Amino acid sequence: MDKNKLSFQMNVEDFLPADESEKQSLVVMRESVGFWKDGMRRLKKNKIAMVSLIVVLVIFVLSFVIPTVYPYKYEQQIKTSVNLAPMQYSETELAQIEAGEKVFPHILGTDNLGRDYAVRVMMGSRVSLLVGLVASAIILLIGSLYGSISGFFGGWVDMVMMRIVDIIYTVPDVLMAAVLNYPLKDLSQKPGFEWIGVIGVNLISIFLVFALLYWVGMARIVRSQIMILKEQEYVTAARALGASSGRIIRKHLLTNCIGTLIVTTTLQIPSSIFTESFLSFLGLGVNAPMPSLGSLASAAINGLQSYPHRLFAPAIMISVIILSFNLLGDGLRDAFDPKMKN
Repeated sequence: MDKNKLSFQMNVEDFLPADESEKQSLVVMRESVGFWKDGMRRLKKNKIAMVSLIVVLVIFVLSFVIPTVYPYKYEQQIKTSVNLAPMQYSETELAQIEAGEKVFPHILGTDNLGRDYAVRVMMGSRVSLLVGLVASAIILLIGSLYGSISGFFGGWVDMVMMRIVDIIYTVPDVLMAAVLNYPLKDLSQKPGFEWIGVIGVNLISIFLVFALLYWVGMARIVRSQIMILKEQEYVTAARALGASSGRIIRKHLLTNCIGTLIVTTTLQIPSSIFTESFLSFLGLGVNAPMPSLGSLASAAINGLQSYPHRLFAPAIMISVIILSFNLLGDGLRDAFDPKMKN
């Protein structure tokens, strides 16, 4: 239908229903994804985070798999192979090689007691990783529970609980770890508490320090998230339906904080590992002969000029572990934090 260009009359054809081809051209198809799938897809695009994840997996293999098949044990003393340099054989081992026997090389040499240093570094990494993971789990459990209760109830409950947090911030962790050793030693000698001596008094004291002191940061983060989320409509609906406070916190609030909890826990792992290494360096770590990266570095200080590799090996391992977990935590934050989405 032709229409005069100068006429103000509307064209009827512009208001005809669109056909199927026109409808399909306007539809923008996008795959429906959930929270976890969307976060993992964003994480895979972060190359630095993926490289850090691969490094973390390699460290776990070196710490938990390789020592089980390694020809030397971390406590095994070879009296004829004392203070060997990396890839060096003792005279006894050279004689065995000349006789046709196969002798596995000491990749990082041996220490002053003839123990293979490579397997001790791997076992030290295992101890540090276990302490970091267990301590982060303890911090997550206590901090999320404490922070959610404080943020949900608010008022005088929140004020009292946060003042307790402020007081705990002032307690020195090193002093607390040293003080806990003495009652734990006495307790380990009583019937029924022998497991304390098996695990290690110093190691138990480290876990207690984390449980008593290091959850306060997690509690503050969770509290801030809960105070925002408790004003949402779904919380009001849950209250109207008669849900208890515990169920609202457990089912509605903490589940919506899961992204923040994952990121914060991941970033807490390197902090826990560093704290454990620091305490072990001061002699408050695991009991001998079980090694830790901090205790290995502490023992290597005296022979730094003669055997510098004994200090560099655990120090580099600590640095790589902490850097990898920090970069991975940053990647998880970018992937799972809704505020970071473009």
